Amino acid sequence: MTPPSHDWRELVVLQAATRWDGVRFHDRQLAERLAAYAPVLYVEPPVSPRRARALGCDVPSRPTLRHEAPGLARLTSVVVPFPTRPGVSAATARLTRAGVRRAVSELDATVDVVIGTSTEISLYGMGERLRAHWAQDSFVDNAELIGQSERRLARALDRIADEAEIVVAANPIVAEQWRRRGLPTELIPYGADVELFAAAGTLAPACPVTLPGPIAAFMGHLGERIDYRLLHAVADRGVSLLLIGPRHPRAPHDALTSLLARPNVQWIDQQPFEALPSFLGSVDLGLVPYSDMPFNVASFPLKTLEYLAAGCGVVSTDLPATRWLDTHLIVATPPAPEAFADAVAAALAVPGEPGTMARRRAFAAQHSWDVRASAFADAIGIDPIEDRNQAVMAGGTRA
Repeated sequence: MTPPSHDWRELVVLQAATRWDGVRFHDRQLAERLAAYAPVLYVEPPVSPRRARALGCDVPSRPTLRHEAPGLARLTSVVVPFPTRPGVSAATARLTRAGVRRAVSELDATVDVVIGTSTEISLYGMGERLRAHWAQDSFVDNAELIGQSERRLARALDRIADEAEIVVAANPIVAEQWRRRGLPTELIPYGADVELFAAAGTLAPACPVTLPGPIAAFMGHLGERIDYRLLHAVADRGVSLLLIGPRHPRAPHDALTSLLARPNVQWIDQQPFEALPSFLGSVDLGLVPYSDMPFNVASFPLKTLEYLAAGCGVVSTDLPATRWLDTHLIVATPPAPEAFADAVAAALAVPGEPGTMARRRAFAAQHSWDVRASAFADAIGIDPIEDRNQAVMAGGTRA
């Protein structure tokens, strides 16, 4: 479907790391809010029809441009099978770039900024004013986890360093890595959908939470990033433990299976993103039981802010992102089972004080996606659309 009439000049091309449909990940959250500053083309990761069928995705048979909201369009890129394999990745890049150029032409757009995220495909060279790289993870440190060659990723980062003019980093560790390369780098972590999670306590969950209170919860993929020793230690104290999220194939089978078998542990499988606040309404404490693996150290656990936005307390392993948030509302512990369980028990034992929930939500509001989009827009040099329209009406020009 061709987007309806709209002024697509000064277009921001956002190369997303995740698909549009399904969970509203950080790419989509940012795109939806950046559309208040400039028209946005959301370029989904290229996928082959075969892979789409395996994932259960509704992907068309050829590149398709869709209208999602005023000033926000989505491009679905369809490519050959095994698109990231050596030798095939070059063809994937050519097909993706060609699809983006067609979409820009169909929109009758001029490209102002290209925001790249991929180590495989460069979308720069569309006549843009600015080439930005959104550094979401420390790829080389996590090559084994994501199943890619460390040497190949290192070469890709060298290419990005040559092409990008500014880096926006999602984590303090990642920001420092790019600063050491000498690139202008802005630290803008992920944000939280504060309005959505503020509804916690006002919505009935789709399936009942059967645990007695107080309840500590983990929300997210039950995968290899979690230190299950910490959750077992919490359960050993008799704490009611709610786990919300899908079981990942790479999760340690025995550790997870034995945890789920405990009588004081309830598991609720994957839920729609919009339904998560309804479960947090029953929760007193949110947990971030991450191990100190490189991927976690160089990450920004968004669930930390989502717990706070829902009014819950937080106990997290001590991560650079947690230290950056710098608030007493988050209890940070070493990734040691007894220390983590002690912190959880102590947090649940403290009676709720008047105003505590409001303070948590107010803190989360300082880190909303609206706040992050404003910082992102400043970093790439774009003003809100209504401000630019007023400047044009007043006879001014954009700096």
